[in-house]
Amino acid sequence: MVTAVLTPPAGSTGIDQILATARARLDRVGPHETAQALRRGAILIDIRPAAQRAQFGEFPDAIVIERNVLEWRLDPRSDARLPFANSYDLEVIVTCQEGYTSSLAAASLQDLGLQRATDLDGGFKAWREAGLPVL
Repeated sequence: MVTAVLTPPAGSTGIDQILATARARLDRVGPHETAQALRRGAILIDIRPAAQRAQFGEFPDAIVIERNVLEWRLDPRSDARLPFANSYDLEVIVTCQEGYTSSLAAASLQDLGLQRATDLDGGFKAWREAGLPVL
């Protein structure tokens, strides 16, 4: 039998604090603000796995980049970057299903130098509930 260690290791940080720290850096946007940003040229990145997209639906204009390769695809320094990811001034809005993983991902993109990176507050669920188009 394995005994659970209930005392966090020294120097560790819980996920609630990590999320709060990430969100403190972001200017998160709601569904309607995201739609406006897309009209002005922002890029919506959907990091949900295929199973979630199949179960819940998709955004009509999002670029799908699963979370495990996001930084490589958007870092202008990366040999694996996508063609549009050639500027640190890129306006990127990251989304997931409910807006948790996307906050962590957007903060990671800011660490790469993409200071205009943020996330969709509430994720795909909020977008759908706002009555915005889905596939």
